[in-house]
Amino acid sequence: MEYIDESAMPKESAAHILCCECGVPISPNPANMCVACLRTRVDITDGIPKQATLHFCKGCERYLQPPAEWIHAALESRELLSLCLKKLKGLNRVKLIDAGFIWTEPHSKRLKVKLTVHAEVMGGTVLQQVFVVEYVVNHQMCDDCHRSEAQDYWRASVQVRQKAINKKTFFYLEQLILKHKAHDQTLGIKPIHDGLDFYYANESAARKMIDFLGAVLPCRSHHSKKLISHDIHSNVYNYKFTFSVEIVPISKDSLVCLPKKLTHHLGNISPICLVYRTTNVIHLMDVSSGQIAEINATTYWRYPFNSICNPKQLTEYVVIDIEPIKEKDKKIFPGQGAVSNKHVVSDVWLVKASELGISENTIHTRTHLGYILKPGDSALGYAVGDSNINDTNFEKLDGDLIPDVILVKKFYGHDKLARRRARVWKLKHLAEEVVSMSTENNEYNEFLDELEEDPEMRQNINIFRDTSKQMPVDTDEIDPSIPQITLEEMLDDLVIDDTDMAEVYQ
Repeated sequence: MEYIDESAMPKESAAHILCCECGVPISPNPANMCVACLRTRVDITDGIPKQATLHFCKGCERYLQPPAEWIHAALESRELLSLCLKKLKGLNRVKLIDAGFIWTEPHSKRLKVKLTVHAEVMGGTVLQQVFVVEYVVNHQMCDDCHRSEAQDYWRASVQVRQKAINKKTFFYLEQLILKHKAHDQTLGIKPIHDGLDFYYANESAARKMIDFLGAVLPCRSHHSKKLISHDIHSNVYNYKFTFSVEIVPISKDSLVCLPKKLTHHLGNISPICLVYRTTNVIHLMDVSSGQIAEINATTYWRYPFNSICNPKQLTEYVVIDIEPIKEKDKKIFPGQGAVSNKHVVSDVWLVKASELGISENTIHTRTHLGYILKPGDSALGYAVGDSNINDTNFEKLDGDLIPDVILVKKFYGHDKLARRRARVWKLKHLAEEVVSMSTENNEYNEFLDELEEDPEMRQNINIFRDTSKQMPVDTDEIDPSIPQITLEEMLDDLVIDDTDMAEVYQ
């Protein structure tokens, strides 16, 4: 048997051809050229610009993304790389393999991007090439910063007004705005005598505030627009929009007299009612029967009414005796509306605090505060029988059905300074002007007192722990019956200023 020597067998070798340009042996390819000659004759990056320009706004640190969008992008970020690639017009004719930044000095206003692309040339030959594109960063002020510098930065304003004698509604509204962060897109806030003005960069942001106000308070709104400029060639109009929001002129703890038609719609409730809470609807109560009703903004403007007594007319009374009304003695009639189960209707005998020990004449009335009042307590109420009330609906009532006194709330004493010293919590405010508006009068302190006395009202407000105050050690200084806010209801004070609004002042 003979064996074939493998070394003697002819070896298969790859075929080679000569480059048609320089004569170097190369593997066959459709172009019949070596790589060096192919690159000298064909440039797949010929249609791609090697220099480009980016526009950067120093005011807001945003880049212009054509045609008119400004975006935030950090150096060497994916967002900035995407913006750079979009500036290259001829990049769609080749296939992009890789892209990345080459480090440059941040203050040089230059960006360099290294690109790797490949494409088919000369009958199917695939050529890969690496090149660098240099971007020059030019400064250009965006429209928002331009309007801000020109003091013409707002395009829509929301004017919130309430024809009331106190500003407690606005104190409550301020806390709701902070809790729900409804002021994030606000350019500025300006307090006015009868309300607040909010300024926005566009109409849509202002309408969001209108929707928010309608969700938290009973109000109605109107709008108008003023033509600022007009381009006759592009048919573009620039307007300034103004939205007027009117909050119902009824505040918490006010006494109202309802029209007769409205009482029929509310389950034949008594015309004289107490406003015990105000949310997106007005919560009314007949203190003599405990019947409650709710009035939304649409119903109020259809059947408008005014306050016949306001919190500034409250008078202090001392409870002589109190007796809850039994269930069998309560007035019930067909078609009666809902009755509150959180209040206890009671007969109460009172005497004015200023006449205590002088006059023996007691005043009998009915109250809804039977669950917190006891003999010897003080309460604040309206002396309806001794008041000069000018109201059309009130004048139509039978004088025998009008109570002499209507109690509103329990009174916890005159030592307001001690109560403030024991207060270890605080609220935040929208702006410095709003702080001065709220702290220069006693209405703000009365609003804080109402927060301590109303747990349901506190659920809609963020209350923060005041680290500048210590927990009171001398507990004898404060009456233990005075309601206080517990530590469980307080939040830790943390301010993260990541919006374009002004700082939150405390």
